[in-house]
Amino acid sequence: MIFRLLRRVGTVPALKQMIGLMAMIKRIHIAVISLCALLFVIIGLAQEREVVVVAELGPQIGERVPDFELRDQFGQIQTLDSIMGPNGAMLLFHRSADW
Repeated sequence: MIFRLLRRVGTVPALKQMIGLMAMIKRIHIAVISLCALLFVIIGLAQEREVVVVAELGPQIGERVPDFELRDQFGQIQTLDSIMGPNGAMLLFHRSADW
């Protein structure tokens, strides 16, 4: 019914043309996004990555850490002896956004 009314007015060809343009814009949009993604991949592959040797980063599992004094999240000073439990201790250093 609506198409009959639009056909009388003469807007059906205009609607078909608009739908065709929208499909073409969508294809162009997808092509641009694909090219951007390809560019990011190429840039990522082109950069040389530095090899990280984990053994050189700090104390390893099972190795004794040096004595330290650090403030915890509550402002209290913690030492290795103060956090050591009967089974040892596990240290987790978390970098926050305000460092």
